[in-house]
Amino acid sequence: MLPMARRLQQQNDCDSRMIAIKESYDRQQSCDSGQIGGFEVLPFGFLIFVSVTLVLVNVWGVIDTKLAVTKAAREAIRVYVESTDSQVASIAAQQRATETLEAYGKDGDRAIVSEPTVQGGYRRCGSASITVSYDLPVARVPFLGEFGNSHTVASTYTEVVDPFRSGLKGAAQC
Repeated sequence: MLPMARRLQQQNDCDSRMIAIKESYDRQQSCDSGQIGGFEVLPFGFLIFVSVTLVLVNVWGVIDTKLAVTKAAREAIRVYVESTDSQVASIAAQQRATETLEAYGKDGDRAIVSEPTVQGGYRRCGSASITVSYDLPVARVPFLGEFGNSHTVASTYTEVVDPFRSGLKGAAQC
């Protein structure tokens, strides 16, 4: 073969190989093999998204209720230790706990406020404790309501009866 003919033959071989490679590449690009997920996965993904969102909302509901119950217990015991009469103080503490829960957007009727207890009787420097608990539903879905049995979220708060205030008999012995 002549050198010019040989060069044309090599060029044609090279061109035919390039065309074969391009056709093979085009066939691979148009093929659907290798697809991992398609349209059928979207409902499953949406279901997971909704489920995780509901779990996070309910977890936040427990945290929010714990904050509200702790604040209600603190406010109730404050009213109790600043009062002059234990009977009036007990009623005022229960009312304040209910008002505080309602200020946090909770239903005051669901709350259980225990009777305040004071070590050594209602006197100056006495250690007073109160427990506020709240029944929280397991799942709360907007527009559908509440589902499941309830969990109880509780908080106990302790404070000392003010030793320097007027209205109580006897001297402070702290």
